[in-house]
Amino acid sequence: MAFDYKKEYKEFYMPKNKPGIVEVPPMNYLAVRGKGDPNADGSEYKESIGLLYAIAFTIKMSKMGSHQIEGYFDYVVPPLEGFWWQDDTEGIDYSHKEDFRFISVIRLPDFVTKEDFNWAIEEATRKKKQDFSKVEFLTYDEGLCVQCMHIGLYDDEPETISLMHDFMAESGYELDITEKRLHHEIYLSDARKVAAERLKTVIRHPIKKINYK
Repeated sequence: MAFDYKKEYKEFYMPKNKPGIVEVPPMNYLAVRGKGDPNADGSEYKESIGLLYAIAFTIKMSKMGSHQIEGYFDYVVPPLEGFWWQDDTEGIDYSHKEDFRFISVIRLPDFVTKEDFNWAIEEATRKKKQDFSKVEFLTYDEGLCVQCMHIGLYDDEPETISLMHDFMAESGYELDITEKRLHHEIYLSDARKVAAERLKTVIRHPIKKINYK
């Protein structure tokens, strides 16, 4: 049975549709940075997804080739995730998607080293005759966050975020979004196959304890 991160770490991938507080440890990711409306034809965002999955599956299928990764175990490729922001904007303004900046990511198993990542980039480039120079090895320490399962359209996320922020304040925390701590989404549904009103997205925001001094 392949190791499934969603099932083994439900506290990170399968929260309830009620806000909760979670401490997220440092994780390694495949990452691609970009900007612009993610829904536009030929968008940088759509390109990033293809790049990420090509490298993710090169690593997953390494067991079939000559590059044997130390500590490798069979696993399900974790879900697509994204960190989002807009320059000079507090929060996310969904009415101006053309201003979006993002880091698309897929979590890497802990056994994947930077050297294994470099091998995967070279291997995919050689086999697919494609440029993967935009893909990077990213370590992200998310820390203390408020999160909630959002069910429905992406444009309706502000309603869920409002509930998260109310819960956060009632629990003695405040928002701590900075240049290094970002609005985070984890996509549990394939938008090409699931009706928009049934899409499942984990929304996560960084927080810190309120200083009452």
